[in-house]
Amino acid sequence: MTTTSETKRGGTRVGVQKFGTFISNMVLPNIAAFIAWGLITALFIETGWLPLLGIDATWVQQLGGWSSDPDVTNTGLVGPMITYLLPLLIANTGGRMVYGVRGGVVGTIATMGVIVGAGIPMFLGAMIVGPGAAWVMKKVDALWAGKIRAGFEMLVDNFSGGIVGAGLAVVAFFVIAPAVTAISSFLETVVSWLVETSLLPLASIFVEPGKILFLNNAINHGVFTPLGTVEAERNGQSILFLIEANPGPGLGLLLAFAVFGVGLLRASAPGAILIQFVGGIHEIYFPYVLAKPLLVVAVIAGGASGVLTNVIFQSGLRAPASPGSIIAILAQTPPGSFVGVILSVIISAAVSFLVASIIIRASRKTDLAAVAAGDTALADAVAKNAANKGRDSQVGSLLSTSGGDAAATSTVEPQNTAAVSAPITSIVFACDAGMGSSAMGATVMRNKIKKAGIEGVTVVNQAIANLDGSADLVITQRELTPRATEKSPNSLHYSVDNFMGSPKYDEVVALLESQKASK
Repeated sequence: MTTTSETKRGGTRVGVQKFGTFISNMVLPNIAAFIAWGLITALFIETGWLPLLGIDATWVQQLGGWSSDPDVTNTGLVGPMITYLLPLLIANTGGRMVYGVRGGVVGTIATMGVIVGAGIPMFLGAMIVGPGAAWVMKKVDALWAGKIRAGFEMLVDNFSGGIVGAGLAVVAFFVIAPAVTAISSFLETVVSWLVETSLLPLASIFVEPGKILFLNNAINHGVFTPLGTVEAERNGQSILFLIEANPGPGLGLLLAFAVFGVGLLRASAPGAILIQFVGGIHEIYFPYVLAKPLLVVAVIAGGASGVLTNVIFQSGLRAPASPGSIIAILAQTPPGSFVGVILSVIISAAVSFLVASIIIRASRKTDLAAVAAGDTALADAVAKNAANKGRDSQVGSLLSTSGGDAAATSTVEPQNTAAVSAPITSIVFACDAGMGSSAMGATVMRNKIKKAGIEGVTVVNQAIANLDGSADLVITQRELTPRATEKSPNSLHYSVDNFMGSPKYDEVVALLESQKASK
């Protein structure tokens, strides 16, 4: 009975992880567009930086969409970007995730229906219609797969895509747009009620544990970014951008370890502070909480106090701060919110530090004894963090570069060894989102290949969902290797734990050198 319950919980967790990853992966690749929109908004709208500095030339008014000249009909960049560009990018990304380029095109066509039908920024609609339309197109194509006469493939593909896209756009206009508008209005009403009743800080009770366990990107980019962007377009700023992205709670926690911690947890904390607070990689502090689960109380208290500060000062950001670095946060802070935003970071860090210090000091004697006995709490917590997320984690590699060998390197042998004899000209580092840890691993590998004097080998990073089987060698975090093998079965696969410093990289370089010598 216990085994069945555990299996069910594990299956549920994996399902939630996959759903959260899918949602966040529609937004994450497009964060640069959100930031661009935020910068344009911050500079050019009527209450933006340039008008406040007295720079209100016609071109500024045109770009901001508030020109006082009756002959100027330019609507500016701010409105069209949030109404059309951002939702269509999300829809295209979601469609591509389901059915490649064809799915992205059809998903984008269909999403125009929900955008025009709603008349408001349709992020939620784009997340539903984009991948949904791609799925429909995939099923329609399957109906006549292998039955089209040679020479008619392009004709059928183009017209079927156009017909399905047009039909779904009409359905989205009349059916989906009203439903999603109602859902969006309800969610906005709930958020407004929480703000007005000062209950929004209670969100930290769910947000902070959710971040630490496995849903940090899904919470921020899948929920708060879409809702916050709509609110920012209407009010010029949104507090929702700071609920998850505030670096204060993590800063306070790491400071407590730097002052009162013991062993590797204390030694690695200063480097982790720089990575978390300045670099904006909040995941760096998750293993510290997992090493002492009671510390979740500290980050909840810190997060809630930060949100409460922003509620009191009615402060927020113009656009998402991604990554959650203090630099990114200040760059997206409107002039009237600097006091509230800065205080929210300071107060949340102070509260988190105070609560964490009490918890850490209470177990100091036990921790010292564990260190003397060869404690591996941080390494175990890093492994647990990766297991909780169900995907790759760059935390182990970052902590190992900031204070010690936090995570052991994988000893997993390469998968699909039959592919070893094939010439290797393309190497792909694959992770869940195709950014972050895999990008750093690709950089390390490129440097090693360059240093070895090997030419003609490309090294790139991408999401596992985008693997198309063309890579000669694929490197992934070991929990992701089965998925990567399924997506690219003919490739040689290497599994690693540490994207920043695995000895497997030297094996790959040696393999490339032997390949070069045999020519």
